[in-house]
Amino acid sequence: MINILIALLFGIVEGITEWLPVSSTGHMILLNEFLTMDVSPAFWEMFLVVIQLGAIIAVVILFRNKIFPFHVARREREKYGLLKMKTLRLWGLALIACVPAAIVGVLFDDVLDEVFYHWYVVAAALIVFGIAFLLIENWNAGRKPRVKKLSQLSVRDALIIGAFQLIAAIFPGTSRSGATIVGALLIGVARTVAAEFTFILAIPVMFGASLLKLLKFGFSFTGAEALILLAGTASALIVSLLVIRMLMRFIRTHDFKVFGYYRIILGLIVIVYFVLR
Repeated sequence: MINILIALLFGIVEGITEWLPVSSTGHMILLNEFLTMDVSPAFWEMFLVVIQLGAIIAVVILFRNKIFPFHVARREREKYGLLKMKTLRLWGLALIACVPAAIVGVLFDDVLDEVFYHWYVVAAALIVFGIAFLLIENWNAGRKPRVKKLSQLSVRDALIIGAFQLIAAIFPGTSRSGATIVGALLIGVARTVAAEFTFILAIPVMFGASLLKLLKFGFSFTGAEALILLAGTASALIVSLLVIRMLMRFIRTHDFKVFGYYRIILGLIVIVYFVLR
C-alpha cells in the first residue's frame, strides 16, 4: 500500500512537470531523495518512464480532433474524402522532428543514462534553459510570431525543433517540452503553436521510450508491480488532463518567463541540496 501511495504521488508530479517546461527529471530526482519505493532497481527505472503513458493518453484525449487523421461524419467523407490531409501533414512533421531523438535513444539509451544522469547535469540543464527562456522572451518582446497556426509549420521548422528535442534526450533536466518550446520560440513560432506541437511530438517520443523500457524490463510483472505501475500511470493521466488545459489558458495571455525563473531557482536548490547532503 505504501508503494502504491508513492506511485500515485510520482504520477502526480509526472503529470504536472511533463507538460510545464520545468523538467520532470529534476523533480523526480528530488522527490526520490525523500520517498523511495521498495522495488527492484530495474522496475524503478522502467516505472519512471512508463508512467508517461498516462500523460500521453491525456494528450490524445485533449487533442483528438487535431490528431485523428480520418473524417468520421459521412457528409465530411463525401466532401473531403476519408483522410484529413492537414492532419497527415502534421503527423509527418512530428515524425520528422522525432527522428534525431529516436535514433539517439535507441542506440545510446543506456550509455546516456550512465554518463549524464547525474544531479549536477540536471542542475546545469535547469539553469541554462531557464536563462534561455528569459533571454528568448526578452528578445521576442514586441515581435510578431512568424508561425501562428500548426498548418504554417514547415519541414525546416520541424527539423530545428527536433534538434532541440535531441538536446533534451541527451541531457536530463533540460525538459523535453522546455527544449522544444525554446527552439520553436527562437524561430518565430507563436507560444500556443509551440506548446501544441510539443504536446503532439510527445506522443511518438514518449510512447516509443515507454515501449523501449518495457521491452528491456520484460512483461513478467508481479501483481504488486502491476498495481504500482497502474497507479502511477492513472494519476499521471488525470493530472495531465488538468495541467495541459491550464497551461494552454495561461500562455494565451502570459509568456514563459515565470518558468525560466522557476527553473533557475530549482537548479540552485538541487545544487545546494546535493552539495550539503
